[in-house]
Amino acid sequence: MPTVKVLARGQLTIPAALRKELHLEEETSLNVVKVGDALILTAKRLTGDRLAKKAEKEMKRAGLSLDDLLKDLEKQRERYVRERYGR
Repeated sequence: MPTVKVLARGQLTIPAALRKELHLEEETSLNVVKVGDALILTAKRLTGDRLAKKAEKEMKRAGLSLDDLLKDLEKQRERYVRERYGR
């Protein structure tokens, strides 16, 4: 059974093998639950964060920047207004 030390400011390091097995990446949020004299950590998966990371990865793969997306959004808005309101 792995053991860890609590460091300054309450920090601890989860062993790499466990992080890999549980798919805990950098910046993963964890819930901490006290049960008697024990602490239980559970992964708190944030959908918005995962979605943002996935979108960022896909944008990089496609060679797109945030500016590219915003420019296209503006074009789509203009097209929508023309189609909807005839302007």
